[in-house]
Amino acid sequence: MSVPKRIKRYTGQYANVDGIPFKLPVAAEHSPALMAGFFCDYEKARALMPGSELHPMKYINGKAIFMVTVIDYRQTTIGKYIEYSLAIACTRGRKPAPPLLPALFMKSFRTGQFILDLPVSSEISVKGGKGIWGMPKHKASLDFIIGGQTVSSQYEKDGQFAFRIEIERPRSSNFPLRAGVVNYSHFRNMLMASYVYFDSKAGIRLGKRAKGNLYIGDHPRTKHLKELEIEGKPFFTLFMPEIHGILDDHFESWFVTYPGPPGGPGPEGLESVFNLGLNEDWLPAPSVTDYQKYKI
Repeated sequence: MSVPKRIKRYTGQYANVDGIPFKLPVAAEHSPALMAGFFCDYEKARALMPGSELHPMKYINGKAIFMVTVIDYRQTTIGKYIEYSLAIACTRGRKPAPPLLPALFMKSFRTGQFILDLPVSSEISVKGGKGIWGMPKHKASLDFIIGGQTVSSQYEKDGQFAFRIEIERPRSSNFPLRAGVVNYSHFRNMLMASYVYFDSKAGIRLGKRAKGNLYIGDHPRTKHLKELEIEGKPFFTLFMPEIHGILDDHFESWFVTYPGPPGGPGPEGLESVFNLGLNEDWLPAPSVTDYQKYKI
């Protein structure tokens, strides 16, 4: 998936949505990122998909794929912030796709990820990401630490440990990576699809060479993830020291349908964003140090 020509045509122009002014395109520069994939139970992952169009992507072992992606956005249109994505790799269509093929033919199967949780560092990122693109953003305490041997990121909410990811830092990150990613989310009881394009060099490790650790806390936003039976070791890890990313201004939204009248209050709606401001301040950095007891 390449960057659409229309994005290149409007580069340098400006927009203002919900009181958020920004220069186009909505882009990020000089921002490190990590990504890791973990196998999890397919049926339990499927139970988290809203409606009937999204399906977990199935690997050849019959498992679904739990994705962790953390980006330390250091230079963006709306300031600095960290974005912490917890998601299920998925396809979109009338029925589930065959194993593995969606990873090879992403456009045909509309392969992407369904975002389960998306904490970020700043209020303006919540207002823009949720209010415009329907992403399930909320403000939390986050960090992104690049060490000599590891790259790690911790997520806390209301002073409570929620999640932590650690991957072994690759010795080199010279593999050219250019990709388009579809992010699916559930907002206003609608499905939303947004598109992100990355151009970077990465250090990638696969199979037994992929090393990392996962920790899931008891916070209500993440505790239920333990029910996915996520395997504790990643089957791939990826580190990008510096990405160039563009968020598409075009996105899709459509109704979630049910065979009968849906019950319950449904997901968050516009009431969760219209009082938000443009604050770029961060919460204090994560401080929980006894996270080892939450290791998967």
